[in-house]
Amino acid sequence: MTAWRRAAMWVGGLAGAFALGVALVLWLNVRGEASVTATRPGTAMTPELVERGAYLSRAGNCLGCHTTPGGQAFAGGRRIETPFGAVVAPNITPDETTGIGAWSTADFWRALHHGRSRDGRLLYPAFPYPSFTKVRREDADALFAYLRSVPAVQRRNDPHELRFPYNTQAALAVWRALYFRPADVQASPTRTTVLQRGEYLVQGLGHCAACHSGRNFLGGTSLNAEFAGGLMPDQSWYAPSLTSPAEAGAQRMGREQVVGLLKRGVTAGASVSGPMAEVVFSSTQYLSDADLGAMAEYLASLPVRAPAVPAFSPADPQSLQRGARLYADHCASCHGSSGEGAAGKYPPLAANRAVTMPVANNLVQMIRHGGFAPTTVGNPRPFGMPPYGQVLSDQQIADVATYVRQSWGNEAAAVSPLDVLHVR
Repeated sequence: MTAWRRAAMWVGGLAGAFALGVALVLWLNVRGEASVTATRPGTAMTPELVERGAYLSRAGNCLGCHTTPGGQAFAGGRRIETPFGAVVAPNITPDETTGIGAWSTADFWRALHHGRSRDGRLLYPAFPYPSFTKVRREDADALFAYLRSVPAVQRRNDPHELRFPYNTQAALAVWRALYFRPADVQASPTRTTVLQRGEYLVQGLGHCAACHSGRNFLGGTSLNAEFAGGLMPDQSWYAPSLTSPAEAGAQRMGREQVVGLLKRGVTAGASVSGPMAEVVFSSTQYLSDADLGAMAEYLASLPVRAPAVPAFSPADPQSLQRGARLYADHCASCHGSSGEGAAGKYPPLAANRAVTMPVANNLVQMIRHGGFAPTTVGNPRPFGMPPYGQVLSDQQIADVATYVRQSWGNEAAAVSPLDVLHVR
């Protein structure tokens, strides 16, 4: 046998083994799935079912991802930037050709619960089916009924822009084998009714873990990283830890404080901004007080896992002096000379968790782009902070950020111009 024939057989054997491995992984990804032809009685599209589905759509913030700014509702097109490229949200209006008008309730259930499209394709987890898999079938049916009731929009879906090999079904299959299992949606007998409801909303449609969890280089989340805080997919904002009272943990907050933050976007000594302001604006402000209270109860029940914080080291005195001058010129008129803020208008910066978090992205973003709480029924005319990105250099943003992180009792790491540059 010639050398080239032996080489060809060797390469062919490797290719065959690879194909067999991919086939095995793909098979493992569909194990346990019910047939999409399965039907369920009692899912007629009644006004009551549609109304319930509209509420659930708010809880899941479907509009937030599946609508472009100024675009038609649920018609898709919004880009979600990730470390692997851009994922584009699809059209989920009931258009027959470009939306989900040809889907059945079983197709929709499989997308939410198993992360597979109507044609069997594996879906990218930018669509948070690792959370939506915990949604009960009756709620999925109600949500689908509502989406079938919204105006149909004919808008073809834009292709994703992911790099190789992340744009392949094989890569998705491997990811799912590592990080995804369809959930058992039975209620836990060890939870109270309120905690069960809170857990269901936070872990399921609310998909809070999709943003507030740390991810590895493949975009996967371990159990220890769940709710422990992490950078948003575009790496610009930081979703703070819900397990640490030093960040956004609710363990030491009053229930009414948490409800107020989710309902109005502001509460005593705190407000939301950036991506969380979008969530409050289009989702949580519309939830019932009972559901928000249940979410607050569940968030308060999360085990405390304090993040590792390096020992405090004072910043360079010259940087602090420059920051103090910038603060006096641009910030003190609203936030106070001692960072005390103004009740009901401007949040305090002294002892402010958003200022002292180990990750300074959010502070940098608010200095650069401004800080804006959402307009809500309970806070219809929120006060905002103007952007300084065209006024201050990266060095100046770093100096003033360092100053507020190390003044009035605050003890957080200094911010460098390189840190500011990376936040872009």
